[in-house]
Amino acid sequence: MKSCLRFRVSVIRRVEFLRFNGETTILHQQHATKVDQPELDQALDELAETSRSGAGLSVARRIELTAQCLSCLSQAARDWADLACEAKRIPRESTTCAEEVLAGPVSVARFLRVLLTSLKAIQAAGRPRLPGSPIAKPGAPLRVPVFPTAGIYDSLVFFGLSAEAWLREEISAENLFDLTGFEPAETKASPLTLVLGAGNVSAIPATDVLTKVLQDGERVLLKMNPVNAYLKPVFERSFAPLITAGLLRIVDGGAAAGAYLVDHAAIDRIHITGSTQTHDAIVWGSDPEECRTRKASHQPRLQIPVTSELGNVSPWIVVPGKYSERQLQFQAENIAASIVNNASFNCLATKVIVTSADWPDRDRFMTMIEQKLQQIPRRYAYYPGAAERWRRFAGSDPDDSEYLPWKLMRDTDPAQSPQLFQEESFVCVCAETALQAASAAEFLEQAVEFVNRDVWGTLCATMTVPADFRKSEQATLERCIGKLKYGAVGINHWPALNYAFMSTPWGGAPGATLQDVVSGMGNVHNTYFLAGVEKTVLSGPLTLFPQPVWFPSHPNPEAVGWRLLDLYTNPSLGNLLRTGLTVALK
Repeated sequence: MKSCLRFRVSVIRRVEFLRFNGETTILHQQHATKVDQPELDQALDELAETSRSGAGLSVARRIELTAQCLSCLSQAARDWADLACEAKRIPRESTTCAEEVLAGPVSVARFLRVLLTSLKAIQAAGRPRLPGSPIAKPGAPLRVPVFPTAGIYDSLVFFGLSAEAWLREEISAENLFDLTGFEPAETKASPLTLVLGAGNVSAIPATDVLTKVLQDGERVLLKMNPVNAYLKPVFERSFAPLITAGLLRIVDGGAAAGAYLVDHAAIDRIHITGSTQTHDAIVWGSDPEECRTRKASHQPRLQIPVTSELGNVSPWIVVPGKYSERQLQFQAENIAASIVNNASFNCLATKVIVTSADWPDRDRFMTMIEQKLQQIPRRYAYYPGAAERWRRFAGSDPDDSEYLPWKLMRDTDPAQSPQLFQEESFVCVCAETALQAASAAEFLEQAVEFVNRDVWGTLCATMTVPADFRKSEQATLERCIGKLKYGAVGINHWPALNYAFMSTPWGGAPGATLQDVVSGMGNVHNTYFLAGVEKTVLSGPLTLFPQPVWFPSHPNPEAVGWRLLDLYTNPSLGNLLRTGLTVALK
């Protein structure tokens, strides 16, 4: 408790931030902005003073720090959500505020709780305790259950949902876990990692930091993105135990500060969540000619490891077949929710819907999605450059540049509008395209080939699959899931849940290189410390009851979010019952 109070600061009630594309500008433009070099150097010097602390970070110490962070976070959570709502101009009485609760302190609290459970299992038995037995089939990758997790009533709160991690061929039950982050480095200091934080979703920089410190045993310098630098005070309060231990420092600044830090000799590793352009500017150079030359000669600017989680043109495949009216309505709102969440400033926001040209319900289903979108209030376009990107991808001027309209473009042609399929718009424009196929199975095979080949990115993809197809074509479905070149796959549900559940590893598909980084290299979360993760596969029925808290039409989502925070900070039957009552009384 004292460590939380030590870093308590007065909460900023009025937030102003620059509308400039902070982390995607030219990072090596030397005079773009003034650098507060003394502040940055001081943070690096303070981390250097504890250079061996992370190397010998015992399991017991990690358990202690994780529990302390969970306590501190619970005290800062309300201010965290308030600051985010004010910065994004979300009226405090709006149900949209729930997004900042769920995608901020609740997600981070969940990460800390599931990590704490794994760390205690490692301390007791030398390895994490999985929620189920690995599934081995001849000629197929090992599949490991990772959700629902134990101890926080997931099977009741998220009834019907499950997730598996599919592992690479070389991984077996004998080498299932990667616990190298716990091995003491006798001859060298623990690495100092620069985390360049994302500006859109507040849980991203937070869990990136926690992954690096508490799982990998590294020291971290977090540079806040200019878009959400207002969260620095609440991050300092939430993670005060790590700051006190000398394992974390948090700084802010623009592109010039980022350039200074990525080139600093004290930095051993870099982790970035952002755009491919930012990644390449860091690794290969901001000048286009320099970038091309260095890539061609395999001579990156940096000689240190760089991991990343980058963009994606996220596709949603709708397998044709027989659906009930309720199933169509649920899936229409499911897709609409994936478009509008966080004003569509998400790398996992649906940007391409792939349908069958021969599906009788195609037009009706697309109309349902449009109707759902029309019922959802517009959001303030807080992310820099949004209106310009909307014009480019929608092909027209918006009627309001600050509150952009949701745009669904039906029956688009990849040859005529390649930008919709090959470039991440990071704005609320979604394209639908149709494929010709003689059967549902043939359509799915074609759709998987299409998104792998013609849709940019390797981060996440979704399928809506009829119940009878899942029964009669199970082998086809599993084969197509295996073919998908994405790090996260959702069956009937948005892969944002793969991110939010935290026990599910998150990152781009393996195989990326610095030259062709696509959606990134490496993964985060992975609280079961699994080795060789190929992809995570989330699965559930076509409808859920009660109504998902992430759906825009949910009448009381914020109250449910705060109950979930109570459940994760203090798992108990009482808090479970209070969560259930909040849902029931909606």
